[in-house]
Amino acid sequence: MAAKFTPFHHHHRFNANSPLHPPFSLNQKPTFHSSTSLSLPLTYACSLSDSSPSPSLQSFSSSTFSFLNETNDITSLDSVELVHAQMIKMCENRNSDTVAKSLILCYLEFGDFKSAARVFLVDFSRNYIEWNSFLDEYEGFGGELRQVLEVFGELHSKGVIFDSRILTIVLKICIRATNSWLGLNVHASLIKRGFEFDMYLKCALMNFYERCWGVESANNLFDEVSVREDQLWNEAIIMNLRNERWEKAIELFREMQFSYAKANSRTIVRMLQACGKVGALKEGKQLHGYVVKFSLESDLFICNSLIIMYSRNDKLELARIVFDSMKDRDLSSWNSIISSYTTLGYVKDARDLFNKIDTSNVEPEIITWNSLLSGHVAHGSYKEILTILHRMQSLGFRPNASSVASVLQAVIELGPVKYGKEIHGYVIRNQLDYEVYVETSLIDMYVKNDLLDCAQVLFDIMKNRNIVAWNSLISGYSFNGRFEDAKKLLSQMQEEGIKPDLVTWNSLISGYSIWGQSKEALDMIHQMKNSGLVPNVVSWTSLISGCSKNENYRESLEFFILMQQESINPNSATMSSLLRTCGGIGLLQKGKEIHCLSIKNGFIEDVYVTTAVIDMYSKCGNLNSAREVFWSSVNKTLASWNCMISGFAINGHGKEAISLFHEMDGAGVQPDDITFTTLLSACKNSGLVYEGWNYFDSMKADYNITPTIEHYSCMVDLLGKAGYLDEAWDFIQTMPLEPDATIWGALLGSCRIHKNIEFAEIAANKLFELEPYNSANYVLMMNLYAMSGRWEGVERLKDKMADVGVKNGLVWSWIQIDETVHVFAAEGKLHPDIGEIYFELYHLVSEMKKLGYVPDINCVYQNIDEIDKEKVLLSHTEKLAITYGLMKTESSAPIRVIKNTRVCPDCHTAAKYISLVRNRDIYLRDGARFHHFREGECSCNDCW
Repeated sequence: MAAKFTPFHHHHRFNANSPLHPPFSLNQKPTFHSSTSLSLPLTYACSLSDSSPSPSLQSFSSSTFSFLNETNDITSLDSVELVHAQMIKMCENRNSDTVAKSLILCYLEFGDFKSAARVFLVDFSRNYIEWNSFLDEYEGFGGELRQVLEVFGELHSKGVIFDSRILTIVLKICIRATNSWLGLNVHASLIKRGFEFDMYLKCALMNFYERCWGVESANNLFDEVSVREDQLWNEAIIMNLRNERWEKAIELFREMQFSYAKANSRTIVRMLQACGKVGALKEGKQLHGYVVKFSLESDLFICNSLIIMYSRNDKLELARIVFDSMKDRDLSSWNSIISSYTTLGYVKDARDLFNKIDTSNVEPEIITWNSLLSGHVAHGSYKEILTILHRMQSLGFRPNASSVASVLQAVIELGPVKYGKEIHGYVIRNQLDYEVYVETSLIDMYVKNDLLDCAQVLFDIMKNRNIVAWNSLISGYSFNGRFEDAKKLLSQMQEEGIKPDLVTWNSLISGYSIWGQSKEALDMIHQMKNSGLVPNVVSWTSLISGCSKNENYRESLEFFILMQQESINPNSATMSSLLRTCGGIGLLQKGKEIHCLSIKNGFIEDVYVTTAVIDMYSKCGNLNSAREVFWSSVNKTLASWNCMISGFAINGHGKEAISLFHEMDGAGVQPDDITFTTLLSACKNSGLVYEGWNYFDSMKADYNITPTIEHYSCMVDLLGKAGYLDEAWDFIQTMPLEPDATIWGALLGSCRIHKNIEFAEIAANKLFELEPYNSANYVLMMNLYAMSGRWEGVERLKDKMADVGVKNGLVWSWIQIDETVHVFAAEGKLHPDIGEIYFELYHLVSEMKKLGYVPDINCVYQNIDEIDKEKVLLSHTEKLAITYGLMKTESSAPIRVIKNTRVCPDCHTAAKYISLVRNRDIYLRDGARFHHFREGECSCNDCW
């Protein structure tokens, strides 16, 4: 075989003007077109590689080579053809590849692409190692690959016989030129001739069928081959892996062992990669056994692949065993094991391994550092990312685009926008802004920090704006309620020819939903459909979640029904939102159904779903179920602990909440500000003043948590409800924070309980300034005036409400009977069974009075006589709902009523007596908490 030659180099280019042939068949006689009448290449009597020159032409031959080397002497295509003809006559054999290369280059430069192809196929192609170089040069001069195939067809039709090497090259050209029919003709012609297929030709045919006719056709060809060399087995396996035919590849590998063929390292590496990708641990272990059996443990590529395979199958201990057993480790080995630890969340172990690199002969590289950074990003260890970055820079490593992307993610989550701007400056100084994903991360950083104008400026100067950048900015405008800017950007995006994708539309849907504009969000769903996209589970979940967060619970359930009608299966986020909806309106039965659905679909393993289930049961008053779900959960996050403590709090189980807090502390779970909000709420709802003070003081002293306005509000409520109004007032005066509506509202509520007009008027006046349109504040103060017989105060507040334009909010209670929700409102349409309900309620009150019930007429702030006040008390919505529940449910079933405002003292007392008279458990959830009435007692112990 001739020696390997160097790749072609361009000198100067000419455009080809020769006509191109239409598609042809090897069995038809093509028309021959050429810029010259030279036909010798088609009828060689001898070739440049296997003939000796005539002695009489020896001197001429030397001058010919000299002439070819002096390209400046070749001034036209005719001169090239002349030299070529003289060489053919001489049958020169010296430096044949060099001469052929020069001829090809000359033909290409003068635009005679077909003659160049003839020389390549007949005189040069035996050295097929360089076929890629020729094709690149050929296309570089303006030639088309189909011209090479046309020349091949012409030569074949003239009777030129090609060996397997040339046919192998032709099949590869067919793949590159996507000429599927010529490859079939080549195969058919070889079968007719009874051509002996060597291993390279078999592989080329199989690759041709895979690329041009699909992997199944290639597999069929493989099945028809009787003699299969090792290389062919390996090629078949690689081919199936490349097409993600995992089961077929594993089957072939198994058959390969029975055929005593040997897999090469490339095949083993690719098989291990596939086992890691599809979670085939069993097959991966068998491959490991194969590696050990054939003593391939010294192959670094194989060992590194074993490490990754085990880690992707969550078998980190096995990956570590492979790593520790390696005698020689390269940097890829260290990168593989470190990335395995970071990917699975063992970032501390990854850092320890990283520190051990120094003891080996391997120096870490930027990829190693980036593996650490990305691993910390994946598992939310954002503070450590900045530490790693500083250490990385101190050792002389310059962060690249991948490093910057990880650091920006940390900035996005942690929020130090000043640091983010410094990174932006670094990106500009080091010209990393050419990386689209870096610029996109910068835009995202500005968006997440609500610096939308900065994000817009960066977006405007961005050279290559991908759809991710568009979506990031659109979502930023949407989530901030700037819908006009978002829609303007959407129109601009479409004008520039970029089609909005699901992320684009879902960002708009989610934004509208969050801002309570469900009608507009649903309109986005319709626009998405009109654009040709099908709304997915994210689209519908955004609608459901937005409605739930805005307490539009009815719409939330309606959208879920629409989602089911569209045959969209819910995901864990959908379940969490629906559970929040059920908890929000106390739909216990519906919540149970969604809990069952979550278990059925495997969503209960999701910590967010588990927490939502606990929250739903707690808010529906089913504390036993909430407790059972909590203790059965394997991974208890801080959120789930907080949720369970909150459940005890709203149900008046303060001591259980405190006990759970201590268990959480003992388990090593660090509390946060939410933990203490729920804990202080538990103390105030159970009247645990001493305990509340202790936990409030321990926040800063023991846990380094600075109390927020919510914590101060809980303390005011705790002190006030316990009757320590002077202490509550002093506490407000010494607060380091400016009192807000929650503080004054807590004080006003306590004043109503203890009938303290003086402090109540101060708190009410503050509330009228802070919340002039909140009718609840006016009603609460009027109730206090009425209880004290100060009717002039009641009338004054009524006038004030009229002057400001405040209307009483709608008061309602509801109860679910079977699948129907029955609503009882203070105003509006009456319940169809209202006559029967009042009849039953009159009898019920009569029984209650025999046991000592006295209607609290102070709860009526109308200046009417006592008899009329008692009648008004009977019309309170919670009494009507409880009575209807007694009428329509079984005698053993608990009564569950939801009320949107705080229960009045008379209804609270009445519910105690009803539970005693009818021996029924009554669960009443008002606007603040749960009341469980049983045998004449309430779970709140009258601390409400």
